[in-house]
Amino acid sequence: MMMLTRLLLAFCLSLVKLKFPGALGGSPTPSAPKTLVWGPGLEPNVVLPARFFYIQAVDSKGKNLTSSPGEKAFEVNIVSPSEPFTRIWIQVLDRQDGSFLVRYRMYATYTELHIHIVHKDKPVAKSPYILKGAVYHEACNCPQPSGALWEKHMQCPETFAQIDKDLSLFKSVDPDLIAHEVPLRFGQRQSLCHYTIKDNKVYVKTFGEHVGFRIFMDAILLSLTRKVQLSDIEFFVNLGDWPLEKRKSTDKIHPIFSWCGSNNTRDIVMPTYDLTESVLETMGRVSLDMLSVQANTGPPWPQKNSTAFWRGRDSRQERLELVKLSRAHPSVIDAAFTNFFFFKHDESLYGPLVKHVSFFDFFKYKYQINIDGTVAAYRMPYLLAGDSVVLKQDSGYYEHFYSQLQPWEHYIPIRADLSDLLDKIQWAKDHDEQARSIGQKGQQFARSHLMGDMIFCYYYKLFQKYAALQVTEPTVRKGMELVEHPSDDLFPCNCQRKRLKTKAKDEKAKDEL
Repeated sequence: MMMLTRLLLAFCLSLVKLKFPGALGGSPTPSAPKTLVWGPGLEPNVVLPARFFYIQAVDSKGKNLTSSPGEKAFEVNIVSPSEPFTRIWIQVLDRQDGSFLVRYRMYATYTELHIHIVHKDKPVAKSPYILKGAVYHEACNCPQPSGALWEKHMQCPETFAQIDKDLSLFKSVDPDLIAHEVPLRFGQRQSLCHYTIKDNKVYVKTFGEHVGFRIFMDAILLSLTRKVQLSDIEFFVNLGDWPLEKRKSTDKIHPIFSWCGSNNTRDIVMPTYDLTESVLETMGRVSLDMLSVQANTGPPWPQKNSTAFWRGRDSRQERLELVKLSRAHPSVIDAAFTNFFFFKHDESLYGPLVKHVSFFDFFKYKYQINIDGTVAAYRMPYLLAGDSVVLKQDSGYYEHFYSQLQPWEHYIPIRADLSDLLDKIQWAKDHDEQARSIGQKGQQFARSHLMGDMIFCYYYKLFQKYAALQVTEPTVRKGMELVEHPSDDLFPCNCQRKRLKTKAKDEKAKDEL
């Protein structure tokens, strides 16, 4: 009788496995030939600090897996036939939704690269992927002469709405005039950089005492000029937190580039220095970036804590109110300060301070509260990229991508004074699937619009459209210094591209696409 029972149980278990693969705790099984592989990291002409591509696991029936087949399901190896040793760091990041993000950072330039992707010793999709010709690394100063061709390789969008809106205030720009007027108006009390890019070389002069954040602007300009030939351009960058140009659009306004915009200023908005650095230093000196966050999104949605979460410093009154709310409703909100600076005299009321929490641990919670700091809270891209839903405070401040976000589609809006925060959290709890869907759409937005390739596209489009407004020739002004590229003596690259010397040639290349 015991033997018969065991046989029946084994038979039933086998039926369950056949009908519901993975139902008994096993990982779903990908099909190597049917699995999908795509992304910019498979294109030789897309040069990024950290290149990346995607793997979507697909089963033998052609269905996309929606849960992880195991973090070691796929192995990736990148080699160059002409080099016995390749200096390439590879990471395969499991996004826990059946897809993987593969990122790799090159430390030398190679004539050809072969990307091998295998699952259980079987080649995946069309592996090996062969990147033919010269494959340049980040430090290689070898700009693509044709901007139109570079845009095509990068698959840049035709336009960015925020750029068009910001530049619509300027019918023309006179570099000679602004070189004189902007330092007189802002240079004494603000932190400014005056840049000129001439023949794809970067020159700068600084104004003000606090110009340390210049390193972020220098770095993105050098990185961009190593990749593509820029038009000659002259402009001013505000290094401070707050946008500067407060005049009405009907008055005489000056073009000032800033990392943040607001509803009552007229600055030209760029990606924030934080997001910019995370792109440049991915697989470098930063641990939080738009790639790494995708592999650290916490437990699956049903297993996340249903408390709304926030950590940060005391850089705005509403943040104090948030901590007060948390004290009154600890089962609903977990909010605390990790640092006091602006309201030190209130530390006894809103303290004690708590230890810093790894940003990746934020995603143990379903609901992420995003409240302005001194300006917009620059954590928004990373919060969107996680597997939670963002409750975003209504705000007059914005980053370069905010105009593309839609409330109730990509995030749950909350009033500026937080008066409806408790109600919105309760709504999310009562409408769990809708809240989850909003979080997923926000995540997809981040994956599509805030990755490194799109950040480079944004900067390039911004500079080129601004350059087209100039009515006098950009000039290397008195007091400017050349911003040098970092030396790369150990692994110099041999640039095989011929530089186009005229705009006419660039237009000809565009016509030939």
